[in-house]
Amino acid sequence: MIITILLITITFVLILISWFKSKNKTKESLKNSKTMFLSIFKEIIGILALVGLSLVLIPEKTITQLLGGTHEWLSVLFGAILGTITIIPGVIAFPLAKELLAKGAILTALASFITTLTMVGFATAPIEIKQFGKSFTLYRNLLSFCFAIVIALLMGVLL
Repeated sequence: MIITILLITITFVLILISWFKSKNKTKESLKNSKTMFLSIFKEIIGILALVGLSLVLIPEKTITQLLGGTHEWLSVLFGAILGTITIIPGVIAFPLAKELLAKGAILTALASFITTLTMVGFATAPIEIKQFGKSFTLYRNLLSFCFAIVIALLMGVLL
């Protein structure tokens, strides 16, 4: 909460500095930001609703079983897939990972879950395609998925 307040304060201070430097440029950039935000607002709400629905429909016990199985490779793969298709802010993901660890999930699976959660954007792909193109989005997500698996396996070795 403190970090959020700090970031908002810094943002307002920087906007004020910009305002005093060039009122017209600041007005124009704020107008452009508003337009961009409103153009993706419906998609973001839809994605959040989809994620919320999926988290309600998939029981926590099932998630824990998938991430704590005896076959480490499968658990890492399940963690990566789960992280790829969900959107959860870090402030929720890290405590969730702690709870899953306490309920039997393995570290490498949780590392793949959190890494793909932050690096791969399956649910946000439509927005990314619109902004950057289909080819870029596909390559970025594929490379991010592969690197997330490697990172998770390295975390398993280190921890």
